[in-house]
Amino acid sequence: MQETARRAFVATLVVLAVVLSALALWKLKAILGLLFLAFIIAAAMRPGVEGLARRRIPRAAGVLLHYAVLVGLVALFLWLVVPRALDQVQQALGTNGVPTSAQDFKRAAKHTTGIRHKVLVSLQHRLERLNSASVLSPAIDVTLKVFEALVGVFFTFAAAAYWIFERDRAIGLVLSLLPRRKRKVVRDTWDLIDLKLGAFVRGEFLLITLVATALSLAFWAIGLPYWLLVGIFAGIVEIVPVVGPLAAGTVAVAIGATVSWHTAILAGVAVLVVRLLEDYIVIPRVLGHAVGISPLLVLISVTSVTVLFGGFAILFAVPIAAVVATLVDVIVRGRDPAEEEVPTVLFGTAKESEVAG
Repeated sequence: MQETARRAFVATLVVLAVVLSALALWKLKAILGLLFLAFIIAAAMRPGVEGLARRRIPRAAGVLLHYAVLVGLVALFLWLVVPRALDQVQQALGTNGVPTSAQDFKRAAKHTTGIRHKVLVSLQHRLERLNSASVLSPAIDVTLKVFEALVGVFFTFAAAAYWIFERDRAIGLVLSLLPRRKRKVVRDTWDLIDLKLGAFVRGEFLLITLVATALSLAFWAIGLPYWLLVGIFAGIVEIVPVVGPLAAGTVAVAIGATVSWHTAILAGVAVLVVRLLEDYIVIPRVLGHAVGISPLLVLISVTSVTVLFGGFAILFAVPIAAVVATLVDVIVRGRDPAEEEVPTVLFGTAKESEVAG
């Protein structure tokens, strides 16, 4: 009886520990998500940082150089694109300026009909409710949200920089806890996952740029209203696999239909052509199917991750699927991770650089 009671007690403690750990991880999902994002960013930067290190540029300087390039690209985007996009937003609203008060929305709503009229009237009612409520409380909420966002961005990029330097030590610590015969497979699997995540992120940035540029030019050529906004939207939604291109095509065709039926058809054809070029030329030749998973699995992963963790987690859907697929290939299917090929996408690996040298 005492032995049975002791085993039941131990089993209860184990179950409670598992449940409490699961609850703790669920509560910390935001931090874990930011950490995973930091690891992905570090994986994307690592080949460039290591390449600079082989040219006697310190890794810290290499990380700062990558961040400086990123900031420069964002600043260039804001300088070149945002003013034109704001002009198109004002044209879409049909006003000389963007309405900022309930009176502005009320005046704009008098001169509009249809869906735009309903949107403006809805915004007018919301602004009137805000005016009748306390002004201080919404301001505090917005300030807190902005502060949280800034803290999250700083934490993510700082963690990515530290992971560049601490990754090898972490791998060494994990390997020291494993039997010697399994260490090589674990290290090779870790390296393979790192290469896949890095190639995926760099490839996504490349695809976003190419799609946004190509479709913006195509929409401008066919005379689509708000061509820059729609082109940028089409590039951004490339982040959302499968669903994103469908949304971009739907928006382009709907806006084209406000002009004429042949503009709508041309907009749909432009999206279809760019998508075919992306699927049959860009992805196979540039990305080489970096994550190595099927579109169906991608769609299931996107849906599952979004339902479980919310809309923001959709950014992690494909990377998580890539990690799980790699672990299944190695553990279940018995593949050798050292023999798997991963596209480099903009950067070469250390081995390739040594061979070239």
